[in-house]
Amino acid sequence: MKWLLALAAAGVVFILGLLAYIFLILAPGLPELTAVTDYKPKIPLRIYTADNNLIGEFGEEHRDFVPIKDIPEKMKKAVLSIEDARFYEHSGVDYIGVARAVVATATGGVQQGASTITMQVARNFFLTREKSMTRKLREMMLAKRIEDALSKDQILELYMNQIYLGQRTHGFSSAARTYFNKSLKELTIAETAMLAGIPQNPARHNPAVNFERAKKRQILVLKSMLKHGDINQAQFESASKERLQVSKVAQFESHAAHVAEMVRQQIYAQFKDETYTLGIKVITTIDSDEQDAAYESLRRNVLTYDQRHGYRGPEAFIELPTDDTLRDEAIDEFLQKFPSSEGLISAVVTAASPKLIKADLATGESVEISGEGLRLAVPALQSKANRDIKIRVGALIRVMQDRKGKWSVTQTPEVEAAYVSLNANNGAYRAMVGGFDFNRKKFNHVTSGWRQPGSSIKPFVYSAALEKGFSPETLINDVPLSETTEEVLAWDPRNDDGQYDGPIDMQHALAKSKNVVSVRILKAIGAGYGRDFLPRFGFDQNKHPLNLTMALGTGSVTPLQLAGAYAVFANGGYQVKPWLIQKVVDSKGTVLFEAKVAEQASEDMRVLDSRNAFVMDSMLREVVRSGTGAAATQKLGRRDLAGKTGTTSDAVDGWFAGYAGNVVAVSWMGFDDPKSLGGREFGATVALPIWIDAMRHALNGKPEFTRPTPENLVFANGKWMYAEYENGAGVKTLDIETAPATIPPEQ
Repeated sequence: MKWLLALAAAGVVFILGLLAYIFLILAPGLPELTAVTDYKPKIPLRIYTADNNLIGEFGEEHRDFVPIKDIPEKMKKAVLSIEDARFYEHSGVDYIGVARAVVATATGGVQQGASTITMQVARNFFLTREKSMTRKLREMMLAKRIEDALSKDQILELYMNQIYLGQRTHGFSSAARTYFNKSLKELTIAETAMLAGIPQNPARHNPAVNFERAKKRQILVLKSMLKHGDINQAQFESASKERLQVSKVAQFESHAAHVAEMVRQQIYAQFKDETYTLGIKVITTIDSDEQDAAYESLRRNVLTYDQRHGYRGPEAFIELPTDDTLRDEAIDEFLQKFPSSEGLISAVVTAASPKLIKADLATGESVEISGEGLRLAVPALQSKANRDIKIRVGALIRVMQDRKGKWSVTQTPEVEAAYVSLNANNGAYRAMVGGFDFNRKKFNHVTSGWRQPGSSIKPFVYSAALEKGFSPETLINDVPLSETTEEVLAWDPRNDDGQYDGPIDMQHALAKSKNVVSVRILKAIGAGYGRDFLPRFGFDQNKHPLNLTMALGTGSVTPLQLAGAYAVFANGGYQVKPWLIQKVVDSKGTVLFEAKVAEQASEDMRVLDSRNAFVMDSMLREVVRSGTGAAATQKLGRRDLAGKTGTTSDAVDGWFAGYAGNVVAVSWMGFDDPKSLGGREFGATVALPIWIDAMRHALNGKPEFTRPTPENLVFANGKWMYAEYENGAGVKTLDIETAPATIPPEQ
């Protein structure tokens, strides 16, 4: 009897000691609840197109915040059924659940967690994950305090938005995008159940990494939902069998990585490190359809150029072990060094002959390539092929799959390209692709790629000449300079095609991109005047030489600068400043910035007489009707197109700059380490196809634009000209030696 009393006394002492420990030591040391009562989730910077397509996300954590009222019932029920079925009944600690877990453990039954949703919130916000009695007691005490401070819905809201779900993703809304590229409302029951199964062990039940384990956990969730009456038997059967498509990488709704990075830099300049946690949302001026069309056009035409210049051979080689297991491990490790590039999938050749290639992909899939799929690689499959380019076992190649599932050999292009389009009336970006693959080279060729513009600079020399009294009908002698002087010339420029037409009017000289004519014009008006004229169009005159080579584009421009310059012709004479960010809001929807830009340029932005802009527009339309850019009119079937090709010396750079209506766009192609694109390549063959394919989409459904005619212009002999120069007045014929004396006073 005494031992029972002693045991009871010891029990009382233990309980009193435990209570003293809890209330005197643990309770005073509990943290304040500010983190949950004034919840401020770390939400990343997100960047959207003008039509609300996500194009970029920057932050350590992928997270959305969704109010509890906006979380679908099926998502809440799925989570509660597996994590805390009595959530709305207990007061923070589910003692029945604890007892059930103890019994299950003691009897060898199914392991059950004893932590409630509220206890998990306490642990996630305030505690470590160490397994100790002290931490468990603190967790239970914090849970009670949280229950006293917040409603059940508020607690569930915290949990649903804060819980870690793998892939740097926090909260179920963000997880829905990460794993299924959907919103919570779009999820099926099967997808909902898979997400609900992740919290128990985000590493083990991550469907992007361990799909089989995630699938088993999903079935447990579905069974629990069925048990609690959240779904019926038919729904259970259907969801259990549903085939799920899990995204392996973060998905964005449009291909605009260079745009997103440009915005990130601008936002970071203002908000610094808080950029990645404040939940800032940026709306750009980008049109998602035009952006995707530009992206696809650039990649398609770069690949076309690359393939017509032949196969360069495998990127690397590996000696494969004979043991199958070691062989698979070696292939997996090797492929990690060569990431795929948007459809250009890296693969290791396991068998090769002139008629068949077998190769393994990083996914573990084995593919076979034959027939037309081998066309690019035929020279590399011949027995006498040079060893450096020969495709053999262990070769690292690139493969791609068409829409019909057929595989073919391809290669990663060495050449680069860029495309940008603007609203010519106010400078807003419509689309921008800064290079072939942002992940390969993060350099933005649109904004930072200073290259020689070649013949695309000629319209600005012609525009300067109009200001000096020239007209589209002015005749220029298209013969080499050396043929009209007895001087020994240090520089005697030639036409690209070696053809000379003698006297030719300015309009047709521009259409045919006559080099000698452009040089003669610049010599007549003066290189200094010509260079001083360039800032009207947004060019940096210090990046252009003060000599006659400027007429052939030996200075430096960026694609963005060139687009802004051509916008002056497109909009009737106004210089507009390119701008990208339309609106910036914080996580609560408060507007932090909103652009105040008029739809049309104002008169104080005028840099060019409206007559000059109109005449230049008519001359640039001739370029795409009958000149070097004629393919644009042929393929797009519009009469309002205007533009100019550009090819630099030795075809190092290829350009096309042009517009229709209020859309002005520039495309460029070249190598980062400058070298010739090829003896038969020009702006018309490498850059114009990109422009045509992108603009086809941008102009789809838009009526042809008819420009109003300014006063004091007349149309004669198929050309527009200033009224005062009608009937032969002004400079009619220009002889390079006597022209300065015959040019009338500056208008």
